[in-house]
Parts: sequence; C-alpha cells; structure tokens
Amino acid sequence: MKDEASKTIRLALPIIIGELAQMALHLIDSAMVGAISYKQLAAAALVLNAMNIPFVIGIGMTISVSQMVSLAHGRRDSPLVSHYFFNGFILCAITALVISLTLVFGKDILYHLGQDPEVVTLAIPFMQLMGLSIIPMLLFMTLKQFADGLEYTRTAMTLSLAGMPLNILLNWLLIYGNWGFPRLELAGAGWATLITRSLMFLALGAIILKHKTFSKYIAVSSNQWKLRSKTMRELLHIGVPSSLQIGMEAGAFAVSGIIIGTLGAVAQASHQIALSCASFTFMVSMGLAQAGSIRVSNAFGGNNWSKIFIIGKSTIFTALIYGIICAIAFGVFRNQLPKAFNDNAQVLEMAGLLLLFAAVFQISDSTQAISAGLLRGIKDVKVPTILIGIAYWVVAIPFGYVLAFHYNLGAVGMWVGLIVGLTLASIFLITRFFKMTRRNTLEADTEKQSAANYISE
Repeated sequence: MKDEASKTIRLALPIIIGELAQMALHLIDSAMVGAISYKQLAAAALVLNAMNIPFVIGIGMTISVSQMVSLAHGRRDSPLVSHYFFNGFILCAITALVISLTLVFGKDILYHLGQDPEVVTLAIPFMQLMGLSIIPMLLFMTLKQFADGLEYTRTAMTLSLAGMPLNILLNWLLIYGNWGFPRLELAGAGWATLITRSLMFLALGAIILKHKTFSKYIAVSSNQWKLRSKTMRELLHIGVPSSLQIGMEAGAFAVSGIIIGTLGAVAQASHQIALSCASFTFMVSMGLAQAGSIRVSNAFGGNNWSKIFIIGKSTIFTALIYGIICAIAFGVFRNQLPKAFNDNAQVLEMAGLLLLFAAVFQISDSTQAISAGLLRGIKDVKVPTILIGIAYWVVAIPFGYVLAFHYNLGAVGMWVGLIVGLTLASIFLITRFFKMTRRNTLEADTEKQSAANYISE
C-alpha cells in the first residue's frame, strides 16, 4: 500500500502545486484588495461566492476530459485519446462561453442578495471582469486536464507558477495605480486576473500544439478531430455529474457566504478569510483526488479491480493523514493567519474563531473529495451525486441556517452546518467506494477462477 501511495503522491505533486498556485492568485487578490479596506474585501468575497457555483460547474465539465483521456490511455489507444481531447475541448469551450455570458449579463443579481449597498457597488465592475476571465481559465483547465490525464502534470504546474509573479505585478500596477497606471482598486484585480488567465491559456495551447510530447495526439487530428454525438454523450455522462458534485459542495459554501453576508460586512469579510485558508488546503486534497482518479481510471481501463482497491485505500489513508496535519495547523495559527488579509480588529477576532471550525472539518473535507474522485475514476457518478446532494443541501445548509438565525449563532452556526454536511459526505462516499471495489474485485476473481477451472478441465 505504501508503494501505491507514493506513486499517487508523485503524480499528485505537480497537480497540487498548480492548484495551489491558482488558489494563491485568489489569496493574493484578497490580501492586496483587503489592504485598501475591509469593504473592498467583502465585495471581492461577494463576487467570488456568487460566481463560485457556475465556475466549479465548468471545472467539473473539464474533469470529463481527464477521465476519458486516462481511460483511453489505459487501453493504449492514442487516436482515441486525441478524439476525446478534441470533443472535450469543444464541449468545455461552449460551457465556458455560456457561463461567462451568464455572469456578465446577470451581474445585477448582486443587488438582490441582501448585501451591504456599498459592497454591491464595489462588486459590480469586478463581477464583469471575473465573468470574462472564466473563458480563458476554463480553456486552460481543459488543456491541463488533457495533459494530466496522460500523466504529464508538470507543464500546467510550471505555467501556473509563472502566472503568480505576473498577477502580483499587474495587481500592484492596477489596484494601487503605481508607475503611472490608473488606480482601479478592486476592478484592477479583475483586469489583472483576466490578463493573467488569458496568457496562461495561450501558452499552454502553444505547448500542446507544438511540443513533441503531444505530437502523436496532434498528428492524427485530421482523422480524430471530429465531433461525434456518442463521444459527447460519454463526456457528458462524466462531466454533468462531476459538475453537480463539485457544484453542490462549492454551492453550499457559496450560499453560506451569501447568508453570512446578510449579517454584515464584518461577518462576510471574516467568512472569506477563513474560507480562503480552508480553500487553500483543500487544493491539496483536490490534487490527490485528481491523481487518484487518473490512476484508478487507468486501472479501470485495464479492468484491474484489485489494483483499483489498493490505489483507493492508500489514497484515502493519505487524505486522512493530510487532514489531521491541516487541522492541527489551523488550530495553532488561527490568530496569525487572518492578519495576512486585514487589520480590522473585529474581522480578525471573528476570522480566528471561524478558523477553529475550519480545523474541525479538514479531515472530512479531504477524505470526501478524494473518495468522490476515486468513484469518478471507476465511472460511478450518479449515486455519489445524490449522496452529496443529501449531505449538503438536505442537511448542511438547512441545519446551518437554523443554528445561525433561530439559535442566534450567526456565522458560527453556518459553519457548524458545513461541518455536519462534510462529515456525512465523507462517510457516504468512502462506504460507497469500498462497497463497489470489493464487489467488483470478488466478481473478477470469480470469473478468473471459473476460466481457470474451464481450462483445467
């Protein structure tokens, strides 16, 4: 099991670094905007919460590319890999365009969420720019999923890291108006994000089209780059449930943020700080989930259920250890971490309290994300989607709302609800994965034994 865990971690590390780099861009934006005022930080939080659900739905659709590419790669079928890549890219491009236009033209919804009017006024221009940046970001993610599905994970990681200093420089120029640039404040962060994401997409696209590593998949484009309804259905079979799964979890956090925002700008800013820290650690879990899913999908392509079981067990154990480490870190540094975002005394105090609750759910958050990824790797997506929906939307949000408003626990009540939802999701999904793998391993062993008996006779 230790050997399989090591293989998964080696594959996951570049993915994790790339994911952390992407998350770091949001943290940098929050910190640099928060230095102006906590209302600017609250406005950024409002936009990120409002667009989080459609954005992660788009990310879920890109996951279908890595899943199908990995499956075809496991069968050693390069033309099929190329075919899935092309159809997946077109599907994700359409998805990105729809999401972007929805956010840009639907920006006025921010006026109807019961938020601080000054916060909403600051948020509107940022919403437009972030909505536009969805297009290059999801296209970059699609190319990244293609490369990751082939287990070439370093390229996207390198570009993600390169994007960080560029984004910081653009923020410094456009948020604060340095070197003669206009002082755009929060809108400047939006422009910096749009420019950085566009350049990252163009760079990764050029590498995939021109580098020899991917040449055998590009060489067959004349035959394989054709749209087929059957292929689209296969991608949607993975993409839609994956989008719903990720969307329901992210949506639970986004809705909780909007609900907390009705309590005032201090509560909203505090929630955003704690959530930003939790989201940063979650990116490691997402990287492990992605790596585990790719390895499981590859083994699934070869119908090797015993290997699927070992990979899954070792990855879940790794998630458990990681969750414990994060929980301890949040508990120890809960009063220091918020100072990187803001200096308002009320915000710092409440954010420190919320980080204690974030520490509690680190274990269940990590294990549920990885279990969901493993289940996607064996193409089990429908039942897990239902289980996730129950955990977050039937239990977590209603329970948190009752605690927040009927028992006057405020933001703390919503976070308790999230803890309960994440714990239920973790239990549901881990149980589901081991049930599926044990059953299929037993069936595969029975078939092998029957074949062996037939040959001996």
